Amino acid sequence: MADDETTDMTETSSLPAAKPGLALRSGFNTAFRQLLALIGLFMIALSIPIGIMTPLVPIGLPFGILGVILLGRNSVWGHRWMESVLLRHPQVERFAPNWLMKLVFGREKKVSPPKASRKA
Repeated sequence: MADDETTDMTETSSLPAAKPGLALRSGFNTAFRQLLALIGLFMIALSIPIGIMTPLVPIGLPFGILGVILLGRNSVWGHRWMESVLLRHPQVERFAPNWLMKLVFGREKKVSPPKASRKA
């Protein structure tokens, strides 16, 4: 057998070797994102009583908006749930500011056609 026909069994593939801490970092990132999603869900639930207790100073609204941002950006199930709410109730999207739609969903607001008024 010639030297050029032999194969070396100790050769490694051309794929880069995985770093040992990559799996640990990935698991930490997933846990951290789920924690942020739960904090967002907690903030949404807590914004209602805060809004009722402080009727003159709108503290509950920014608290709830921050919760929606955390939930929509860090959780797949939260993102899907909010998209389904917007599909079932398109009038809710009308009240959301455009910057919020871009931040949470990564898209512009959907433009709904104006309703035709009926004249009697």
